[in-house]
Amino acid sequence: MLILLAIGYCASALAPLLYKRFRENFGWIAVIFPLFMFFGFLARYPQIAAGQVIRESGPWLPSLGVNFSFLLDGLSLTFSLIITLIGAAVFLFAGAYMKAYAQTGRFYVYIGIFMTSMLGLVLSDNMLLMFVFWELTSISSFLLIGFNHHKESSRKAALQALLVTGGGGLALLSGIILLYNVTGSFEISSFYDKSEAIIAHELYPAIVVLVLVGAFTKSAQFPFHFWLPNAMEAPTPVSAYLHSATMVKAGIYLIARMNHEIGGTPLWQDTILITGAVTMLFSAMLAFKQTDLKRLLAYSTLSVLGTLVMLLGIGSKLAIKAFFIYLIAHSLYKGALFLIAGTLDHETGTRDVRKLGGLYRLMPVTTLTAVLASFSMMGVIPLIGFIGKETVYKSILEVEYWGTFLIVGAVLAHAFVVMVTLFVGFKPFWGKMPVTPRPPHEAALKMLIGPGVLAVLGLLFGLFPNFFIATMLEQSAQSILSETLSLKVSIWEGFNLVLLLSFVTLLLGAVLYLVREKVPGVLQISLPAIARPSVWYEMTIKGMLSFARMETRLVQNGYLRNYIIFFVVTTVFLVSFPLFRSAGQITMVPDFSITFYEGALAFIILVSTLLLVTSKSRLKSIVALGVLGFSIGIIFVIYGAPDLGLTTFAIETLNVVLFVLVLYKLPGFLKLSGSLNRVRDAVIALCVGCTMTLTVLFASSFELSSALKRFFAEASFPDGKGRNVVNVILVDFRAIDTLGEITVLTVAALGVFALLKLRPDRRK
Repeated sequence: MLILLAIGYCASALAPLLYKRFRENFGWIAVIFPLFMFFGFLARYPQIAAGQVIRESGPWLPSLGVNFSFLLDGLSLTFSLIITLIGAAVFLFAGAYMKAYAQTGRFYVYIGIFMTSMLGLVLSDNMLLMFVFWELTSISSFLLIGFNHHKESSRKAALQALLVTGGGGLALLSGIILLYNVTGSFEISSFYDKSEAIIAHELYPAIVVLVLVGAFTKSAQFPFHFWLPNAMEAPTPVSAYLHSATMVKAGIYLIARMNHEIGGTPLWQDTILITGAVTMLFSAMLAFKQTDLKRLLAYSTLSVLGTLVMLLGIGSKLAIKAFFIYLIAHSLYKGALFLIAGTLDHETGTRDVRKLGGLYRLMPVTTLTAVLASFSMMGVIPLIGFIGKETVYKSILEVEYWGTFLIVGAVLAHAFVVMVTLFVGFKPFWGKMPVTPRPPHEAALKMLIGPGVLAVLGLLFGLFPNFFIATMLEQSAQSILSETLSLKVSIWEGFNLVLLLSFVTLLLGAVLYLVREKVPGVLQISLPAIARPSVWYEMTIKGMLSFARMETRLVQNGYLRNYIIFFVVTTVFLVSFPLFRSAGQITMVPDFSITFYEGALAFIILVSTLLLVTSKSRLKSIVALGVLGFSIGIIFVIYGAPDLGLTTFAIETLNVVLFVLVLYKLPGFLKLSGSLNRVRDAVIALCVGCTMTLTVLFASSFELSSALKRFFAEASFPDGKGRNVVNVILVDFRAIDTLGEITVLTVAALGVFALLKLRPDRRK
């Protein structure tokens, strides 16, 4: 599997070269890549159907417990087949749809990286490895959503998607680290036998919250749902791939994968059940006022994602069966309908459903595909969508406490989905044909094959459910529940309450369609701003930007003295607290006995400092500064660091020379600080001095033991032929570093020499 992923990334990197060479037929070439992947995984179907689990592992960072561990079981195989199959349809479709776009070769790089990363995500058996692929999908989707980067709306939508999903990714990473603290491993397979220990641990609530935040942001669950409709700014192939079939299902996959290991508790089950139910109903209702084809489909996708999460929250065998069937059904019909929306946009020049109609004569193949996919989305027999919806209703009716509320919400949400389907899959093709921006005509073959295959598969899966999905259902259930379902998948179970609810759903959806069509503006949902999560997001972003501007004005204001104040005050603040806590450990007492020359030197330093801060002449300040620096260098010489002293002398000489050279070029001497500022500076200087004194006393109170200390003391003479350890370190043990410092000093000296030789033209 690692080789397969490596091939994926290499093929993505080659895309621009191939596109440049085979531009006209690149769609046919590009589809080879996902089809190769698809049939590669399909070849594993017999083994997985027989109950085998394929594992591969190799070292990556074994010291950190990170390995290239991959796992192929029923759940990961199902997602892999979905990713590669819809990827093939999208790659072929994009060959015609993206022909007029600039940088189409780059588009194939991004989407190839995304597909490979999604495969890595669902195949990973190591949590950290999975997180790497998780973030790669976020980054590649950011590039894809913002592909039309010349549009501000695209850039804004891409950034929003990245911030929301990236923030969730950080939460997921925190949850992974906590899981490691509990289990001592990053391997997902190893969590299987540690489920009880994880649930009983005190960190369990934090793990659940962090993992679910990551999953909810990725799958656009309430209140993180707002980024998905805005991401419709991306080209349609991106919307069809990322936002209907794959990326948004990464969070669903994570919940399903972790269901056995950390699920089964009221905290886990109730959280995902309530979140999924709210997303299902709330998002479906928001679709009511939309007129853009892609945004209509986006809100219905949100509703379906909420339904899938809700089914995992119910957690019964029937609910898992419904989850699996609904997952496949949605991937097929939603992928097809998104591509059809792109076809309509490409061939008519508009995605506004109010400006479309009567296209069935001009676009017969597209019409037939749209009708077939729409029937599946509406849940009409004999398509796979019908089985999915029937099973969803049946599993909800089994719920004891929340059953009544959930079934009412599910019927209402699916009615809105039916309304969306009527607008997307039927209205553009029947009725009066208005004038469109482009003369409509049937799409190219490359744009028809992909959605056509997906729509036909929806019909075949419905007619022969046991042949196609029953086996994989059992193997996926093993991954989610660790038990066999033994439930038969059938398309007809007679006249019962579930069938009645299906008819009610279709009828209610038709009523909603007619109401909105005949009375535009009725039932318009308009929540107050404070109740919209998107408004919270905007407020958060604006608040962060305002804080950043204020911080920049305060800290990065261009005044060197302010930078120094912030630097030293921060240092004092950070050092003072540990010093205060360790005050009792300071055993060294200051020694105030000084020699005559030490006292004279201290006197010179004090006088120089006083002259420096009170000077009203720039020349006097420079001289005082130089005397101060040379005095400090003498201190180094007195206390056994002549090399450091020589360095100080060189630096101080350089400073004085430079200041003198530019003295006459500087503006007049100004007094920029008042009395209060000088008092403030004096207090800060006093605090810094006290802190440094205490730090030196604290450091001198302990005998520092270091292997390096012993090594340098023992190796100085035998290896470096010198008894001065510091000099040997500078010249031999860290010679390259010293060479760099010498180079810097040489360059500075050359600069000084050039300034001395400078003869500016006086006429200028």
